[in-house]
Amino acid sequence: MKRLNLNLPTFGFVVATRGALGVGIGLMLAGRLPEERRRTIAMSLIALGAMTTIPALMAVRRGLSSGG
Repeated sequence: MKRLNLNLPTFGFVVATRGALGVGIGLMLAGRLPEERRRTIAMSLIALGAMTTIPALMAVRRGLSSGG
């Protein structure tokens, strides 16, 4: 069995970056804001989430350990 050990700042980083990606995608699909503004905000959040994917994956990978 594998165990994931992350300290609080690393866990917060992973959660926040995944959240930004999710909110960005949600904004692209929503119609509550004017199109240009919605698109600008959504693309910024999606870019942030995409750019931080590799560092987040590396942090999770470092936190994985074999447990027994």
